[in-house]
Amino acid sequence: MSMPPSAEPTLWELHRAVSQLREDLRGDLARLAARLDYVVTEDVYRADQRGVEQRITHLATGFGTLRAEVDQSLERTEQQRREDQAQAMATRRLVFSSFVSPVLLMALQLWLASRGTAS
Repeated sequence: MSMPPSAEPTLWELHRAVSQLREDLRGDLARLAARLDYVVTEDVYRADQRGVEQRITHLATGFGTLRAEVDQSLERTEQQRREDQAQAMATRRLVFSSFVSPVLLMALQLWLASRGTAS
């Protein structure tokens, strides 16, 4: 049942509407107060941001130092590998000159000696 536009609400209806608005307002204010518990001042926020920036700078510096150490370690490893290869080559030359060359010379002498006695 609708009321005609010229009809005025009763006092009871006005009281009920105001009470409902008051309850809605209390709920809204409670939610707003709960949200404001998590709000910080601008000074605190900026101080926190400076702390975060300092930590990031410190980590970046640490990573740079760590990267330089890794690069040095890789260079030392590469240098050690080259030295090991050179040592292996020298060892192969030593083995050849110590064992293979005398055997070849002895075989050559035996061959020459056998040719000399055959003639």
